[in-house]
Amino acid sequence: MNRPVVDVHTHALPLPLLDWLSDQGLAERGDGVVRIDPVISGMPQGAPIPLPAAQYDVDERLADMARTGVTRQLVSVPPFVTCADAADEARVLDTVRRGNDTLAELLAGHRGVLDPLGHVPLGTGKAADEARYCLEELGCAGIAIGTRGLGAELDDPVHEPLWEYLAERRAFVFLHPNSTPGGARLADYWLPQLAGFPMETALAVSRLVLGGVLERHDLRVCLAHGGGCLPALQGRLDLGWTRKAVARTTPHPPSAYLRRLYYDTATFSAPLLGRLVEDFGAGHVLVGTDYPFELADADPLGTVDALRLTRPDAARIESGTITALLGGSA
Repeated sequence: MNRPVVDVHTHALPLPLLDWLSDQGLAERGDGVVRIDPVISGMPQGAPIPLPAAQYDVDERLADMARTGVTRQLVSVPPFVTCADAADEARVLDTVRRGNDTLAELLAGHRGVLDPLGHVPLGTGKAADEARYCLEELGCAGIAIGTRGLGAELDDPVHEPLWEYLAERRAFVFLHPNSTPGGARLADYWLPQLAGFPMETALAVSRLVLGGVLERHDLRVCLAHGGGCLPALQGRLDLGWTRKAVARTTPHPPSAYLRRLYYDTATFSAPLLGRLVEDFGAGHVLVGTDYPFELADADPLGTVDALRLTRPDAARIESGTITALLGGSA
């Protein structure tokens, strides 16, 4: 049976980008890991970041896709090269541009199967320019953004030109946390990824909602990791909107805006994913694995099958909705 499956949440780390960082003394590779300076990675100094060959070897990536049944990947650079906590705008813009260029080069010749999502830096008035470059010159399938940058949150006025452009283009936007809110409390046990990323998504998107961005702009945004902690906060956010004047910033309660968003399947729990489908509908859930990291879904088709949905609803999750959002074929 023909079963197209589009994975919206995958990463690649091109070696030319790592070589450039290494030449500046900002990265060091060895033994299947890479250590990237905190100004670039947002990680503690010396933290070993996994670097499996599939991050930069297209043949291995294609073999894994054949094994898992994924027929198309949307590919973004990992959060560890997006300079979320950097303060130097020139460094951020240079790093992001090199990341976009090298990612496009890595996937050249495989478009339609491996399609880049161009990363756009936050906190700069030049963000819309980078989005335009990615979509109009590099031919990226969509845009990837983090949760903050250069000290600015998603609802900062500096981002208005970016939201205007993305809404006008009806671009697919994949939002992946690239920082964490916990500081030293998250220093152990791989907690920046295990707990910090889901919390960061909830905080960032709460600002996107309460800051009125989704009221002002019709954006097509998919949240990584099933939205992190955000879906569990719907009731509390609505309660605050109802009872706290300072939180009543929009004409509709927060849950109305959350229902406009899309969520990937990377929850790693069938009951949680089932509740995500129940709350937001199969048409707002997209396959996402976090490939090729260790904390990834190795059986995305099994994940969807475990929900025991009708075939039309399963097909929406696997490829139907994202194909429509991209305006192309799976």
